[in-house]
Amino acid sequence: MFIDYAKIFVRAGDGGDGCVAFRREKFVPKGGPAGGDGGKGGDVVAVANEHMHTLMDFRYRKKYKAKRGEHGQGSNMTGRGGEDIIIKLPVGTIIRDAETDKILCDLAKPGQRAVLAKGGRGGRGNARFASPTNQAPREWEPGAPGEERELVLELKLIADVGFVGLPNAGKSTLLSRISAATPKIAAYPFTTLNPNLGIVRLDEYRSFVAADIPGLIEGASAGKGLGHQFLRHIERTKVLAILLDISSEDINADFKALMNELQSYNADLMDKKKIIVYTKSDLLIDEPSFLDQDLLNES
Repeated sequence: MFIDYAKIFVRAGDGGDGCVAFRREKFVPKGGPAGGDGGKGGDVVAVANEHMHTLMDFRYRKKYKAKRGEHGQGSNMTGRGGEDIIIKLPVGTIIRDAETDKILCDLAKPGQRAVLAKGGRGGRGNARFASPTNQAPREWEPGAPGEERELVLELKLIADVGFVGLPNAGKSTLLSRISAATPKIAAYPFTTLNPNLGIVRLDEYRSFVAADIPGLIEGASAGKGLGHQFLRHIERTKVLAILLDISSEDINADFKALMNELQSYNADLMDKKKIIVYTKSDLLIDEPSFLDQDLLNES
């Protein structure tokens, strides 16, 4: 199952408490303070994993908590730091703060790391409070709490070419012909329910990645149909392939509808390079009617 959106809660580890202790050695009846500091709490760290392609794991596990730091000990021994918790995410995942909607990180490269919540600082032991006027301090500090926050995860596929078209325009068929991808193909709208990726080989050393998303209908940018759920996946593409059914009764109206939805969803999409792909020429009975040149120039 393809899942490209999830909400999770993360909490970093608390810092360990400082220790109150005094030196106890033979022939040293009044040893000084020897309480060590607490260890730092573990961080919550995200790592981009190129072998993951969906956020399905986060549908079932919603909470992630790092280990707390150990408390300080006598003999000026600092507590061990808490172990970090590593969250593996697909390359292309955007991480937002659920409360502020601020983007915390965009994991665009394999192996990229980001700290999502910092562990709390360890508290100071009583040895830190010694002074000429207070040589036997009993003060100590508790560890600081770790950061916690709710996060929104959004996966945006990384592809070179994105296929855009109305339902049943032939996007999946084209992807299956030019790559080894095997998307579901049928003669009815919304056969494609999830984005599909395919690697297109140009020659022995050159290739590119193509992405097929569910078909768009009028109002998709406002939430109608299925395409609006996946429009984010073409935001990273370098080129948009606009697929038009050449047997359509009004191909100009089809093109206008697609451009309006792209414009409404994200105006920056209009600045991407576009290529027009005419499909279903085998269904033609009369002479084909192509797009008006004025429409092409406007886009």
